[in-house]
Amino acid sequence: MSMQTSLQGIARKARTNKDHRFGNLYEMLNEENLLDSWQYIRKNAACGVDKVSAREYEKNLKENISGLVERLKSKSYKAKLIRRQYIPKDNGKLRPLGIPATEDKLLQVAVTRILQAIYEEEFMRCSYGYRPNVGAKDAVDKLTVKLQFGNYNYILDADLRGYFDTIDHDKLMEMLEARIEDKQFVRLIRKWLKAGVLETDGRVINPATGVPQGGIISPILSNVYLHNVLDTWFHREALKDCRGEACLIRYADDYICAFEYKEEAERFYERLQDRLKGYGLELSEEKTKIISFNRDKDKGTSRFDFLGFEFYWGTDRKGKAHLKRRTSRKKLRKSIANFTEWCRSNRHMKLREFFRKLNQKLKGYYNYYCIPGNSSGISEFSYQAMHILHKWLNRRSQRGSYNWSGFRELLKHFKVPVPRKSGWTKPKQMELYV
Repeated sequence: MSMQTSLQGIARKARTNKDHRFGNLYEMLNEENLLDSWQYIRKNAACGVDKVSAREYEKNLKENISGLVERLKSKSYKAKLIRRQYIPKDNGKLRPLGIPATEDKLLQVAVTRILQAIYEEEFMRCSYGYRPNVGAKDAVDKLTVKLQFGNYNYILDADLRGYFDTIDHDKLMEMLEARIEDKQFVRLIRKWLKAGVLETDGRVINPATGVPQGGIISPILSNVYLHNVLDTWFHREALKDCRGEACLIRYADDYICAFEYKEEAERFYERLQDRLKGYGLELSEEKTKIISFNRDKDKGTSRFDFLGFEFYWGTDRKGKAHLKRRTSRKKLRKSIANFTEWCRSNRHMKLREFFRKLNQKLKGYYNYYCIPGNSSGISEFSYQAMHILHKWLNRRSQRGSYNWSGFRELLKHFKVPVPRKSGWTKPKQMELYV
């Protein structure tokens, strides 16, 4: 209750006084507040370099936190190395993740909660990534409303090259110091940014720029950076040069800029490159482009992807222009490939455990992609997913285990989820297993 009350007070001060610089934040990292922050630690998360899991750390939680607070008070706390781990990306490359030690995760949670209390009152409504109570689908819905009811004919589909690895530490510290007067608190954040990275081959790399993807504090820091570099600049400076409509929708480092006039989109593109360069960021030229997105088919139009959805113009039942959305073709292929690999790798599991995890995966997919107008994308994934599942379940042994009749009964028995019916019509293919 004490931590929550303090955070509410910080948020209230940040909301009422936009120029206030906060002090005495370091003192909030006490035993009581760290114990309160422990509830936000994922207990099954991967271990850091010290190989201490959250469950092991929890066995002597009060003693461990007490020791951590003593080191914070005596200024002897040191951030541990960050363990590097790589996961595959959609383009076949590998995404580098940084996994902090459990103790560092706990401290980062407490600091993140304080930063959120300050900056949630400052972040703009165009920003949706890594924020409480908003998410990717909110960004998709907001962009849909903007394009459907606004006069936007051109889309700047921009992509930042290696954003999380190129954030300038010094400029980020300047941004934080604009709202935070407590030097010890800011110095603690810098320690995490400068912490060495233990690579998979045993090498230790000392980063000069960037925030580790996978670090608990990284999302809020990356949001603060782009809030200053892009969001505020767009609304306070770039919009002044636009005589037509213009808007920005951002989710983390993925963002879309829409304009009414082509020359204004081109001018903003040029200014954006210079703006980003001044903060150590760079646009990916091969992925950044201006797209004609006119609802009038005679003037030419195109499609673009944003957060897993493809946006394009169609018509409604009355023949009027209507913005449509469906699952991005690239995301659909990737999801089917991932589902195939998961079924192949896990078909040896006991059926009860197999279907428990399967249901979690399908629910997550349907909860995200089931939106009005996307029945074709959902049905295509569902149809292929069930055929893939049928194939690999029949390979649990040397002889086929299920015909289609038995397969449907199996799905009913384990209550395999199907997409919710709200906003779309059940396709014929789904009759195979519903």
